[in-house]
Amino acid sequence: MALLVVTLTAGPGLVTATTPAAAATPTGQEAAPTDQTVTVKAVEDTYVSQAGPTKPHGSHTWLSANAATSDGATDTERRSYVRFTLKDLPEDASDVKLTLELQSVRTTDTVLEVRPVTGTWSENTLNWNNQPTAGDVLATAKGLVSGQTVKLDVSSAFTGNGDYSFAITSPSNIQSVLHSSQATSGEGPKLTVTYGKAGPAVPAGPLPFDLPSISKLRTSSHKVFAHYFTPYPVSLNNRAGADDYYTKNYLNPAGESGKHAAYGGLLRDRPLPREELSGDWLLADMKKEVQIAAKAGLDGFTVDVLSINPANAHWNRIKTLIKAAEAVDPGFKIVLMPDMTALNTDARTLASAMATLATSKSVHRLSDNRLVISPFKAEQQSAAWWKDFMGIMKSSHGINVALVPVFLNFSSNASAFAPISYGFSNWGNRSPAQQGGIESNISKAHSLNKIWMQPVSIQDERPNQSIFDEANNTENLRTTWEKSISGDADWIQLTTWNDFSEGTQFVPSVHNGGAYLDISSYYLTWLKTGKAPAIVRDTLYLTHRSQFVAARPTSGSQSKFMNPRGGTSTPRDKVEVLSFLTKSATVKASIGGKEQSYEAKAGIQAQLFPLAYGLNKASVGAVTVSSPWEVKRSFSVQDLQYNAASSGRR
Repeated sequence: MALLVVTLTAGPGLVTATTPAAAATPTGQEAAPTDQTVTVKAVEDTYVSQAGPTKPHGSHTWLSANAATSDGATDTERRSYVRFTLKDLPEDASDVKLTLELQSVRTTDTVLEVRPVTGTWSENTLNWNNQPTAGDVLATAKGLVSGQTVKLDVSSAFTGNGDYSFAITSPSNIQSVLHSSQATSGEGPKLTVTYGKAGPAVPAGPLPFDLPSISKLRTSSHKVFAHYFTPYPVSLNNRAGADDYYTKNYLNPAGESGKHAAYGGLLRDRPLPREELSGDWLLADMKKEVQIAAKAGLDGFTVDVLSINPANAHWNRIKTLIKAAEAVDPGFKIVLMPDMTALNTDARTLASAMATLATSKSVHRLSDNRLVISPFKAEQQSAAWWKDFMGIMKSSHGINVALVPVFLNFSSNASAFAPISYGFSNWGNRSPAQQGGIESNISKAHSLNKIWMQPVSIQDERPNQSIFDEANNTENLRTTWEKSISGDADWIQLTTWNDFSEGTQFVPSVHNGGAYLDISSYYLTWLKTGKAPAIVRDTLYLTHRSQFVAARPTSGSQSKFMNPRGGTSTPRDKVEVLSFLTKSATVKASIGGKEQSYEAKAGIQAQLFPLAYGLNKASVGAVTVSSPWEVKRSFSVQDLQYNAASSGRR
């Protein structure tokens, strides 16, 4: 691949570029991605001294950092501050790595720490007394050698073009001295950005639009998370699909010694099966999930904390998920969501557990370094209890909390929780008939000066609870997204990423193939960019059940059946063709073998057909979608989920 190195100087600068001869790209093939590097010098740098609390040091030729007790003196802590400006990075930059480069004046066995800085400052006026807030440590380096450059990875701070400020601190009792941008010899601070830049857009893919770069999507203040449920990772026992725990024990009515037989098995869908893996297979699986979610445009996962017992599998899965995010994508964040229906604990014990997880850079914090805690069914404990929890987090662990409670009853709890909360959310509903309050909830949260995290859902079926919601094919998904956008929700929580026991999964699965996540990529791009993405390739989505709602199994031993939840939309038997078209066109559909056609408009259109026995498919021009799920008269288990297929995926 070609390598382009661009170096930008800090003043009226010279820009130099060196490009090795690029290999020719065969006709008809996509050009390989290119690695590119941009280096910028500090636009401002200085240090502050506890010994001289009102004195600025912007004109000094050196920077300094040490602990409060240093070189035998007390109350002499020093911290340095540097700021860089990144501009002209392309929107499609990927795999971004940020490296802070500092050159030492002295040889010292000291430790340097780099922290993100919020707030404004100027090297001409900055002093100890007015220094801005510094966040948690991004990177450390130990041992400085005179004239040598220390490189610190600060990639987790990357948000796109703009200003980047860092504080350089030290826990060491010996003073570290670094060259500043005013130095007459040596090199001042630099920030190097290395990134990949994709070649020409691929003319086909699973999405009907061109997804902006992840770096561009993440510059938006609107955030999209998916609720991660630890009971259902990709694999439970690292076996191939036909022999794994899902197949033998959760989908099989006789599984787990027949404990799920009455309702036809615990689950109706499962994660996409895979072959047996070697090594740390759980970490490998979770890395893959992070990659899938990030590629779809998600900002992170809200992880359901079901246990804080270190010996519990759910706790260890949370720690592994955080580790996976650290390894795969520093910008992909994990929001801690203590599940108050499962945790029977006191505020101090919960605070200790949350502080343990919060040591990771991948656990989500706001720009002011507050740790986001978003408890599920927060009203299980009183607002006073949560205030106590937040106080313990601060006094015992040095962590300020931004509380975003998820309520089962928002209206009854908003007033009590408002004084202690950064934002609000509710768990929401999974049926179009129950989505009328979305915009009023958002408005109420905003009137209280809180952000709102809106739940977006597909459907819901719970065999073990004998209940389901009528989603009307993709109508519930589209409705929750559209109302979130029109109401200007601040954050989104996809409910859920992988709770297969409720049938609410967005993760690519056997029965949805990634279609619901693809549709959500379109809407999240709309939310984040402020406009509906242009449709550049015709794409069809096909959704339907594999049995009629009122039908009952013709064989097997199931005796408990799902019934519609009160207040849900009226159950229906329909096949939906959801089209994303570049222009109006004739769509052909074969529903249960019956050939039909209709004129579809440009843009998005949902067309309904009566459910019929047999197979379903649809096409527009050369674009075809075929559902592998036959609608059957005879079956052994009740299954009311909407299966999904996409013309963009095979």
